Amino acid sequence: MRTLIVLLAAALAGCGVSETASVAATAGAAKAKEAEQAKTAPAQVQGRLDESFKQAEQKREGADAR
Repeated sequence: MRTLIVLLAAALAGCGVSETASVAATAGAAKAKEAEQAKTAPAQVQGRLDESFKQAEQKREGADAR
């Protein structure tokens, strides 16, 4: 009976350890994704700014042509 209790306790403890590891791995993957997005964000912003400047220039040229 005592052996059964020890085995049951060990099994339950093992589940907690694997769950904790799974949560840690998921959190780590999320942080890695955030870091990758942070690296590409400045280039994306610069691209949007460039496009906005081009559109503004085209509008000015169109207004000057009239």
